[in-house]
Amino acid sequence: MKDLTKAEEEIMQVLWDLKLAFVKDIIDQLPEPKPAYNTVSTIVRILQEKKGFVGHEIHGKSHKYYPLISKEEYTKTFMKGFVKKYFSGSYQQMVSFFTKEDNLSLNELEQLLKELKNKKS
Repeated sequence: MKDLTKAEEEIMQVLWDLKLAFVKDIIDQLPEPKPAYNTVSTIVRILQEKKGFVGHEIHGKSHKYYPLISKEEYTKTFMKGFVKKYFSGSYQQMVSFFTKEDNLSLNELEQLLKELKNKKS
């Protein structure tokens, strides 16, 4: 799976939320200042034609777009790459880092442990 640029990820976040959208619908969900229609249209075409993240339905002269990759699938792939790149593939190092840097509470750590134990079962 190819990496997404910041702009592509922003578009995908909107598509994951909307499930099916015209370019105009995507623009409506983006924060101010709104990007130009052609900019969003170009990014969506890249996501469709070059990266395989987006599919489309034809509606007259227009296209309605939808995600081909789920948010969960992308997140899983992204996080694996992130941990590999920044924490030598060690989830323990990552959790240790965020524990120190973000002052995770004992409750949050216990919840993480509980989720890990449930995954092993």
